[in-house]
Amino acid sequence: MDIFSILTLIGGLSLFLFGMNIMGQSLEQRAGGKLRSLLGKMTSNKIAGLLTGIGVTAVIQSSSATTVMVVGFVNSGLMTLSQAINVIMGANIGTTVTAWVLSLAGIDSSNIFISLLKPSSFTPVLALIGIILYMFCKDTKKKDTGMIFLGFATLMFGMETMSEAVSGLKDVPQFTKLFIMFKNPFLGLLAGAVLTAIIQSSSASVGILQALAVTGQISYGAAIPIIMGQNIGTCVTAMLSSVGANKNAKRAAMVHLGFNVIGSSVWIIAFCIFKSIFNPVFLDESVSLAGIAVSHSAFNVLCTALMLPLSGMLEKLVCTIVKDDNQPENDAELDYRLLATPPIALKRCYEVAFDMARYAVNALKDSIISISTYSPELAEKIREAEDKTDHYEDILGTYLVKLSSMHISEEDSNEAAKLLKIIGDFERISDHAVNLVESSEELIEKNISLSENASAELSVLFSAENEILQLCLDSFINNDLHSAALVEPLEQVIDGLKEKLRTNHILRLQQGQCGIEAGFIWSDLLTNLERVSDHCSNIAGCMIDMSAGNLNLHESLRTFRNDTNEYTKQFNSYSKKYSL
Repeated sequence: MDIFSILTLIGGLSLFLFGMNIMGQSLEQRAGGKLRSLLGKMTSNKIAGLLTGIGVTAVIQSSSATTVMVVGFVNSGLMTLSQAINVIMGANIGTTVTAWVLSLAGIDSSNIFISLLKPSSFTPVLALIGIILYMFCKDTKKKDTGMIFLGFATLMFGMETMSEAVSGLKDVPQFTKLFIMFKNPFLGLLAGAVLTAIIQSSSASVGILQALAVTGQISYGAAIPIIMGQNIGTCVTAMLSSVGANKNAKRAAMVHLGFNVIGSSVWIIAFCIFKSIFNPVFLDESVSLAGIAVSHSAFNVLCTALMLPLSGMLEKLVCTIVKDDNQPENDAELDYRLLATPPIALKRCYEVAFDMARYAVNALKDSIISISTYSPELAEKIREAEDKTDHYEDILGTYLVKLSSMHISEEDSNEAAKLLKIIGDFERISDHAVNLVESSEELIEKNISLSENASAELSVLFSAENEILQLCLDSFINNDLHSAALVEPLEQVIDGLKEKLRTNHILRLQQGQCGIEAGFIWSDLLTNLERVSDHCSNIAGCMIDMSAGNLNLHESLRTFRNDTNEYTKQFNSYSKKYSL
């Protein structure tokens, strides 16, 4: 093997790893929202969690990526540790799909139909289709499909290049001696662990082993321990991802490590006992590409069969290793690990935004109460809620901008844009809540009381505000378009109420029933309440616009207003309900 063969090997390995990475990312992007539905199946039921882990990993072709996702889910509270254990076990089985796909390169037959199954026969066609989809299609999903084909073609080309480069090693005595040394099961285990830890992908290290297998110098006795070691090496990625995470996320990473270390230890001992007692002939035979795929799958299925019934004990073990320290957890509302799976990251953004919306709406409702029943405790509660909404807007805005800059589907991009608009309106609602509290405090400090007529009028406006806030919150949290459609006619009624209350106040001033200072506070109250209804209208309009598939703010609301029958009916109903 000369310098040119070494350079070819390096090039083939680089293409192989690059193709695997591109294919995995594109498969993940193409899956899109389907990953959300899979996430919903991650229940405490062992079989459901196991199947979910298998399914997700088979899609994204990486148990390391799945485990990193799981660590992020646990860190963000999307998944419990018990659920994570089952998914992690399933991921180890799902990752064996790659070895089966790569084993197709070992097909050798004169039958034309069987030969067509060989990747070298069909990858040029996939590459052609892929480049056409990627370069000439504007649809994001078609581009992702093109990248999947191109990634697979690159991966297989790299695999064939590696195989060709190492084929000359079969005549190199040192290479033969190296794999004779690996017949020592514990050395093979160590070699597999170290290689996989370096490249951080068990699928890739299995592929490299398959490429070396074409030399015919690797026996089953050497390959099986290496495969066992690869499961341990792949834990490095998850362990690194748990740095800085909360206790349960660290425990999820420890579950991955514990599962693979215990499984590998048990089966390597069983392998050694089996080998010493029976000394089967097949262990000295050269392993084929398909033989590696079978061994990889069998080992992971056996590990899962061993550990699945013991998942409760495994959970207790990692909880013992990673102890509770009685320290408060770091604020982990949004975990940047989830950006690796944009649909899941977006789902988490919505959950945080729902919390923000509740704080903002409750703050405004409390501020309305404070006008008539002020207390320092209530004022403090409102200001704390406003601080929380500010915090939520900061972290959500930063996170959504980061998410939007990534390669995400058009649907997810539109959802992120909608959410950015909506959180701004909820933050402004909480600001108006503080403004109302300040007006209430000004009334107390200046010993000003509103007249009986003014208080009665204001109570009507307060009732309308409470209803529009609830409609707005329901439309956002429940994606309730019916509630969203009711916001606009009510907002118009509130605009009318504001003008009537302003006019009535001027009449009271002229009649000497109200003072000038009270008039300034009255004007501030009306202005803040009217602007709150405007923000509710913005939120509802955004919800309706997005459901109609456009990003033009209020486009759908204008259409709704033109639907005179429905709009007029709702407007008249609210006008009657909130008449002075």
